[in-house]
Amino acid sequence: MKFLSTVLVITMLLAGAALVLATPQQEAAGPVELMYWTHEDPNRTALEEKLIAEFQGQNPNVTVVRETAPSTPIIEKILTAFAARNAPDIFNIGAENEWQYIVGERVAPVDLEVVGYSSYKTMQDDYLPVTFNGALYEGKIYGLPMEITNWCIYVNNKYYREVGLDPATDYPKTWEQMLDVAEKLTIREGEVITRRGFDFRYPYYLNFFVPMANQLGGTVLTADGKSAAVDSAAWIKVLQYMADFGPNGRNLGSPTYTNARRTFNRDDNSVAMCISGLYQYDRIKAENEPFLPYVSVVPYPRFQNAVNDNGTAVYGHYYMVNASSSPAVRKAAWKLTWYFSNHEEEFLDQIGLTIPSKKLLDTAIYKNKKFADVFIDDMATADFIMVHESGPKFEDVIEEMVQDVMLSNVAPAEAARKGKVKINDILSQ
Repeated sequence: MKFLSTVLVITMLLAGAALVLATPQQEAAGPVELMYWTHEDPNRTALEEKLIAEFQGQNPNVTVVRETAPSTPIIEKILTAFAARNAPDIFNIGAENEWQYIVGERVAPVDLEVVGYSSYKTMQDDYLPVTFNGALYEGKIYGLPMEITNWCIYVNNKYYREVGLDPATDYPKTWEQMLDVAEKLTIREGEVITRRGFDFRYPYYLNFFVPMANQLGGTVLTADGKSAAVDSAAWIKVLQYMADFGPNGRNLGSPTYTNARRTFNRDDNSVAMCISGLYQYDRIKAENEPFLPYVSVVPYPRFQNAVNDNGTAVYGHYYMVNASSSPAVRKAAWKLTWYFSNHEEEFLDQIGLTIPSKKLLDTAIYKNKKFADVFIDDMATADFIMVHESGPKFEDVIEEMVQDVMLSNVAPAEAARKGKVKINDILSQ
């Protein structure tokens, strides 16, 4: 018995010594597999797969498994995976949907040692001020930017000239002008629109519609965040604008039509203007390059009596790292995502995605990128998209409000009242 006890003690001591010797550096040197989930984008897939191959060559102990899904289903896929404790080590979705993982402590803050910064503040200083607004929480940054994007108006110059408009000077600077310009460009057969002069980018209401209310001083919530504020005069005016724009008003567009951004690239006489990001230019290049000489981009309109000079909301996709992954996996994950983010010139040049580091803005690639300056100039006064645990639910309510006034002839004040009740119900939960 004494011999067995001695063996047991020695075994325990050896096991303890092994644990002490297994430092994080040694642990990281062993095989590491990173599971990375992202939304589908053929252009980005080619670049990321190239960068992953380079990264694995430089880090032979790391294997990266990249999986994609369409942009909407992947949101549910990630939510389900976290609930089942089977989430990927790295993922990215829109910042408005990532926020719940930050405040719920499901993702880890950026590893400053890996990215080579002494503080999150010094890291922020190397980027445009808005860059990390969707990943900054209680003084820490929880994601590295894959893209920081805003939207402007794409114009088909041919259709402008067909109706006697000069695309260089006659584009709508205000929302009031937009109604008249869109009317001139619209073609109908009876009440059915065959060419829309312009249409909005439904159903991304946090991106394009809330900023219209912001221009007039409206907000989704009160300053203390405890109550809905969507029944203000600003909101009622913007809802009235949508009613005037829709099929029961001037019949210029509707949520029932195919997304204008999707048909714009075809140059098939279906739409003359659409809302999109800088990446749209590269998609036109890939899908219909002969159309490029006839495309221009102009800033997002403002209301004539706007009190805030903002365009669309800036939004982002951040590479985020699962807080439940092992320390070695987290470190390798931040190393990979930092490798991605440090190839901002290739992201801009090849796919039109902006990671707005100050370093990038000083490069020839940025300065020579068609229309990049239009987006960056509009970004300078823009707000970041609303990030809130219930942000996606608020967007659903706003969608109901807009559809009520556009499609069901509900009075704007009544739609605003109903929206306030629903958002307050969400807040109470």
